[in-house]
Amino acid sequence: MLGKFFQKSNPENSDRVPPGQHLATGFPVLTYGQAPNINIEEWEFRVWGLVKPVVLSWSDFMNLPQHEFTADFHCVTRWSKLDVKWTGIKVTDFMNLIEVDPKAAHIMEHCYGGYTTNIAMTDFVREENFFAFKLFGEPLPHEHGGPLRLVVPHLYAWKSAKWINGLEFLDKEELGFWERNGYHRRGEPWAQERYSF
Repeated sequence: MLGKFFQKSNPENSDRVPPGQHLATGFPVLTYGQAPNINIEEWEFRVWGLVKPVVLSWSDFMNLPQHEFTADFHCVTRWSKLDVKWTGIKVTDFMNLIEVDPKAAHIMEHCYGGYTTNIAMTDFVREENFFAFKLFGEPLPHEHGGPLRLVVPHLYAWKSAKWINGLEFLDKEELGFWERNGYHRRGEPWAQERYSF
């Protein structure tokens, strides 16, 4: 299988590929369960918990400043893809829209289809994190989380939730779907934080 779909890193990029990872020649699609069918006209993004509640429409979200991003992408299933090109909205710009209670320390990401994953505020509110709606210049494909996904380049990709539609702000850590099922609470690739056992 190595060779057809994956390759070893070469010396020029070895400092960008975490331990135990192979480079993907394509962009694999991995999803638990069936991908949700989302009507963009009915799409909405909710914010609740330790925050002033907000509901944003697609046009509300698209009115935020848009940027081009190039980021490496690391999947817990041991593949990485370098220099993925996205278009999206910085998390830091989004956070300027909302009023968060100072007691908020963690976030639960909620998605169409019922998927959840947790992230600490310190890992979420970073300049390099963004909500993506385009991949390589095209609308984000449904199988890759379109119309909108979160991208958190410094953590394994299950934290970059596909089909994201809400953030719940919490005062303590709660576990999302994969974290309840044996995955690491944080998921930092360079530390190989794959599993909790």
